[in-house]
Amino acid sequence: MKEKLYPKLLVLLQFGLIGLMVLFSHGVLNSTLGIAIFLFGLILGLWAINHNKRDNFHIQPNLKDGCQLITTGAYQYIRHPMYTSVITMMFAILVSTPTLIEFLFFIMLIVVLALKAKREENLWCGHDESYIEYKNNTKLFIPYIL
Repeated sequence: MKEKLYPKLLVLLQFGLIGLMVLFSHGVLNSTLGIAIFLFGLILGLWAINHNKRDNFHIQPNLKDGCQLITTGAYQYIRHPMYTSVITMMFAILVSTPTLIEFLFFIMLIVVLALKAKREENLWCGHDESYIEYKNNTKLFIPYIL
């Protein structure tokens, strides 16, 4: 039961925290820096989606039947570009209207996405032997750094 509930809980927390950040913000459009960061995150997410097949993509940290490892586009530099995209866009909201509560929500969102990434990586290591090599040659969220 825990194996089915945990991925759903992580997704609920992710979207809940995003919603709270948006609710408490005064909007990303009131800051030029915020707009630039948000657009960067959006473009990164679209780039990642463009290289990932629709039936391969899953919002929950589970593997779909017949899933394939994607190593092109943003995936050749980082293993979780969609999470990086979300983090970047929410960072844009944070810098646009920085408050302590938004900062706390942002940190909690990073923790949730890191937990999702860890779960996915554990599943991939058991699913595809080539994932370990891919993992050794790419970074988690930030190219060449982290």
